Amino acid sequence: MSRFPPLLLITTVCLGLSQAAPAQTDGELFSAEGYRQAHYRSPTPATAEGAQTLDTASLRALLDNEPQLVLVDVYRRQWLAGRFIETEAHANLPGSIWLANTGDGTLQPQWADYFAENLARISQGQSDRPLVFYCRSDCWLGWNATRRAHALGYTRLYWYRDGVDGWEQAGLPLNPATPEPLNSP
Repeated sequence: MSRFPPLLLITTVCLGLSQAAPAQTDGELFSAEGYRQAHYRSPTPATAEGAQTLDTASLRALLDNEPQLVLVDVYRRQWLAGRFIETEAHANLPGSIWLANTGDGTLQPQWADYFAENLARISQGQSDRPLVFYCRSDCWLGWNATRRAHALGYTRLYWYRDGVDGWEQAGLPLNPATPEPLNSP
């Protein structure tokens, strides 16, 4: 008979198995700079660094009270042979600017430039211009873009965590969208 009580033995074995099983490390999911780089459509945290998280009601209130607010959609769009390829229709919140492919964890230089140049343009060079980033619900692309804007020095940032899905579920209108053009070299 074992000198360990059965419950302790089972707990020890289970803990040992869980520690021995290969686990996904933060290095696989996040870049060294802290951007999510894989499994973009999965549960997101409640907050994004340097930003206020909005739900649909708070976004609607902000839209009513902040005329300088800019909505930035970062949903992905296939880029091939120097142009965006429409593989599916995309709609976003009315008045949004669509900066496609700028929410990835690692941006190629052309996408980093596209993001920075368009933010400078839409903010009219004002780092305190209020910017709302979003994608879909349970999507890390908006979270990444919000953090990236913070790293670029923008100070009045908002993350609409529920994105297009939350807006649509609230019965609010969406408009057909086209990404801002990328002037590739």
